[in-house]
Amino acid sequence: MNERVTVIGGGLAGSEAALAAARLGVQVRLHEMRPVKMTPAHRSGNFAELVCSNSLGGEGELQSKGLLQAELRSVGGAIVGAADASKLPAGNALAVERDEFSARVTAAVREHPLIEVVEGEVEAVPDGIVVIASGPLTSDALAADVARVTGSERLSFYDAAAPVIAFDSIDMDIAWRAGRYEQSADYINCPFTKDEYLAFFGALEQARSHTPHDWEKLEFFEGCMPIEEIARRGIDTPRFGPMSPKGLDDPKTGRWPYAVAQLRQEDREGRMWSLVGFQTGLKWGDQKAVVNLIPGLEHAEIVRYGVMHRNTYLNAPLVLESTLQLKADPTKLVAGVLAGTEGYLESAATGWLAGTNAARLALGLQPLTPPAESMLGGLTRYLASANPKGFQPMNVNWALVPELPAEINEKTGKPRKRGKREKRPVMFRRGLNAFMTWAQAEAGLTVTPPPVREPEAVGAEG
Repeated sequence: MNERVTVIGGGLAGSEAALAAARLGVQVRLHEMRPVKMTPAHRSGNFAELVCSNSLGGEGELQSKGLLQAELRSVGGAIVGAADASKLPAGNALAVERDEFSARVTAAVREHPLIEVVEGEVEAVPDGIVVIASGPLTSDALAADVARVTGSERLSFYDAAAPVIAFDSIDMDIAWRAGRYEQSADYINCPFTKDEYLAFFGALEQARSHTPHDWEKLEFFEGCMPIEEIARRGIDTPRFGPMSPKGLDDPKTGRWPYAVAQLRQEDREGRMWSLVGFQTGLKWGDQKAVVNLIPGLEHAEIVRYGVMHRNTYLNAPLVLESTLQLKADPTKLVAGVLAGTEGYLESAATGWLAGTNAARLALGLQPLTPPAESMLGGLTRYLASANPKGFQPMNVNWALVPELPAEINEKTGKPRKRGKREKRPVMFRRGLNAFMTWAQAEAGLTVTPPPVREPEAVGAEG
C-alpha cells in the first residue's frame, strides 16, 4: 500500500503536514485556494502567511512553547526551521520577519520533488488519505462538507490582529527601548500617567467596533482577545494584562509607569512595529484616534490596521482521536485551528503530526501519538479527551503534561513545594527526552538534539 496523501490548505499546518509526509517518501498533493480565492485576512498567495502576531511564542526551558519548539526542531520541523532562519530580536520570543518566513516555507514546499501544488478552492473532502488543514478561514462550502464528514456541528469564534506602526512616526523622546526586568531591549515602551491612561480608556470605551451580521455570534477566544473587549471587563483590566508596566522602569522617572503599551519589531530593518496585545476590531478611523492617544504615538503612522475575522474550528473531543484522525473516518486527519488548536506553533505541530501519521497510513503503518510527557503529546491528548461542552481552542501550556513526582521533605515527611523556575526546566528536559526517544524508536525518524536556551535568560515576554 503506497497511496498519495492529499493536504488541504497551505497555511502553517498544511505546509508542515505536506513537508512531513513528503519527508517520509510519500507523494503529496497540496491544495491551496489562494491566490485564486483570497480570504478577508490574507494579503498574498504565499504559504504560511502570518496574519496576526509575528511571534511563535516564548523560548527556553521555562516556556511551554519553548518545549514544543524544541520537539519540532529535534525532528526537523519545517515551520520552526523557517522561523529560526528569519528570526527578529524580540527578547525571549521567537518573532519572525513575516515575508521572509513565508517565502522560506513557500520555497520549501514548491521546490520539494514529492509535493504537487494545486491552486484553487476545494469544496468537498476528497477520497483517500487526507489532511484537512484549511485553517481558521475555511471556505463555507468546505466547512459544510467537513461538518458532514465528521457528523459534528461547526463552531466558530472571532480573532483579531493588532495595528502595525511605522518606526519613524514613533516619538522616541517619550517612548524608550527595554525588556522587562532588564532583559534585552527588544521592545519599544510607551508610558502612561494615570490621567493619560484614563483618557485612553475613555476613548477606547467610546470607539466603534466591528458590527456583526445578525446571524453572526461574537464568541472571542480568550487567548487573542481584542483590546476593546478586554477593556469592557473593567477599567484596570488592560493594565493588568497587555498594558502591564511590571518590570519596566521608565528612564525618566526610574519607576514603573501607571501603564505601558509595548511594540514589537515586525520586519528585519526595524521600520515596522506592532502593538503587543492590541488585537482589535475597531473601525479604522476610531482605531487611529485611539492609537494616537498612546504617549509617543500621537503622530503614529499606521501601516496596517488591526482587523477582525471569524475563525472556524471543530469540537475536537467529539470528532478527533489523539492521532488527529477523525473518529468517523480514520483516513481523514485534521490539523491546525480547525482541529481545535490556537497559535501558530500549535498549528505547525499538529500539522507535523497529521502529515507524519497520514504518511504512515499511506505506507501501511499504524498512526502514532507522541508521549504524554511531551508538549505535542499533551496537546493532542487534550484535544481528544477534553470536555466537549463549551470547548474552545487550546494553546500549549504546562497543565497539558503530567506533574513531576512529589519530592518528600525528609524533615517534615511532607511533599516539598517546588517553584516554577525549579520544576519547569525538569519538565522541559523530561518532555524533550521522551519525545526524541519516541520519534526515534517508535516513529523511526532521524532525531537531532536541539540547542536550548538556559532558563536564566527566560522571562514573561512573548
